[in-house]
Amino acid sequence: MSYKIIGKYIKDLKFNIPNPKTFYLLSKNISNYKINIDIKSNQVKQNIIEVLTSLNLTPINNDFEKIETKVIFSTLVELKNEKMKKEEMERIILIEIPSEIYSELRRIFIFLFQNSGFKDVKINETVDFEKLYKIRKNQ
Repeated sequence: MSYKIIGKYIKDLKFNIPNPKTFYLLSKNISNYKINIDIKSNQVKQNIIEVLTSLNLTPINNDFEKIETKVIFSTLVELKNEKMKKEEMERIILIEIPSEIYSELRRIFIFLFQNSGFKDVKINETVDFEKLYKIRKNQ
């Protein structure tokens, strides 16, 4: 393995249900939202990068009052090889790290919903980050 995870934490958390009407409508119309996953990275030090994986719900239509939900999960990664090729680094940042931390991020997201009164929130247990990477690369 050409990297090692040296730390993980919740970097940012937003969970806002503006009013009871929105809560009620959301519990009936959760299908009006889709899940988005975003991945970004920052260099912290010479061989250390921060991979930011965010999970949020966005409305499919904008014709109703919406909730704000977003969890940004930070993973600090130490790269073992200083002369790593760009392709290998992309694979680590966009496939390997998200695949490794996704179950933890998903658990946090579901915990927020369940403890806010939403028992039937369904989020895929797995995400094929390799497939997403290939789709993105071919665009």
